[in-house]
Amino acid sequence: MLYPLFADLNDRHVLVVGGGDVAARKTAMLLKAGARVTVGAPVLAPELREWVQQGRIAYKPGAYRSDWLDGTWLVIAATRSRPLNARIAADGQARQRLVNVVDDAALSSFQVPALIDRSPLLVAISSGGAAPMLARRLRERIESLLDPAWGSLLQLAQRYRARIRTRHADLAARRRFYDWLHDGPVHAQLRAARPAHAEHRLVTALSDAAAPAASGSVALVGAGPGDPGLLTLRALRALNEADVILHDALISEPILDLARRDAVRIAVGKRAGGMHTPQDSIHALMLEHAQAGKRVVRLKGGDPFVFGRGGEELDVLREHGIAYEIVPGITAAVACAAYSGVPLTHRGHAQSVRLVTAHGQSSSNTLDWRELAQERQTLAIYMGVGQLEELTAQLIAHGRAASTPFALIENGTLPQQRTLTGVLGDLPALAARHAIEAPALLILGEVAAQADSSHWFGELLGESRSQTAVPPAVLADAA
Repeated sequence: MLYPLFADLNDRHVLVVGGGDVAARKTAMLLKAGARVTVGAPVLAPELREWVQQGRIAYKPGAYRSDWLDGTWLVIAATRSRPLNARIAADGQARQRLVNVVDDAALSSFQVPALIDRSPLLVAISSGGAAPMLARRLRERIESLLDPAWGSLLQLAQRYRARIRTRHADLAARRRFYDWLHDGPVHAQLRAARPAHAEHRLVTALSDAAAPAASGSVALVGAGPGDPGLLTLRALRALNEADVILHDALISEPILDLARRDAVRIAVGKRAGGMHTPQDSIHALMLEHAQAGKRVVRLKGGDPFVFGRGGEELDVLREHGIAYEIVPGITAAVACAAYSGVPLTHRGHAQSVRLVTAHGQSSSNTLDWRELAQERQTLAIYMGVGQLEELTAQLIAHGRAASTPFALIENGTLPQQRTLTGVLGDLPALAARHAIEAPALLILGEVAAQADSSHWFGELLGESRSQTAVPPAVLADAA
């Protein structure tokens, strides 16, 4: 078992033996820690040469000599020769120097861990050299949970530590204050890149006679189109911090499974012919839980501000003085098009893209059909499965050619995705023949024809297609 420690190398001498790219990476980390680095090697990589010229590092040219270790605190052996690395390790042991031999745990007297850097917060992961790839994978997971604002928060707390201890001499009261500092408006302001506001909230809290009360907040979070892999890191962090999650009907179980286990989940979906939660009820739930001091996530499919009524919910939060943040998501038009191999814009076919909703019986009466029927643009039509006949008739009547290609994507980005292709004049009949159901997104325009050749995910449907499409690259790999 290794003994974990964090070494203070500020202004201390460290030797790096080796002049290649690996040595440069190790040197960069040491410089960041404030070490006085000497690199020894016959030849240096360009980056190391530049640092020598800038005076940032010292240089010992030529072949390694054991007296290079004199005066050093620790040593990094980053040469390509195992016998040479073994000699450096033996010299270090004889002189009681800590030596790390890159990618050779047997020769090393210390390991360099996988690191998550939120300075001054550092999280280090080590497998003792047994499984460095696993350590890197764990680092990636933890990295996704720690937002960059933690570093700024710790720096702020460090500056005010003495005042916090004086203001809250009682340990229990101090712990409650730190809980507020970590979970409340100060951290939220830092996440929003408003450090002056954050410091003001902290100073105000230290000046008030009463301890700061827990304050609730709401995050309007876009969950993307359904594939959990398309969640943003910020959305994942919000799910892991939430006390209450108000989620749409189309949010997939795999996405909800990523949320904090003890979070209260409330379904507030709207689906035609099924469960329907009035928007006013959603507003009331947001306010109820936020005003009770809870961290609420309003989890929406796609993006909150693209046909997600996020603007209405934002107005309510502002009106009632509720702290909020908006976490954008990948909207269905972008994701479904990508998963079907359709570029929404193309220099030869479409210089613009329009996002349109066809939801509701009155929608068709408010759309500018003449503008929508213009050529050399892509239409991405949301929630239009129930109005395909009306959409087709209006577009053709206003000048869009019946031969215009379309791609109708059902359950986009999910394992059950199906992409139906054809031309506008055949759209209603083809959709009925293949029993396309909501949720589905319609892409109309010349670019949609590329789905026939570039489609790579899910099932491709059409007049003569009933098999799952396999990209040419995949076929080549299997051959």
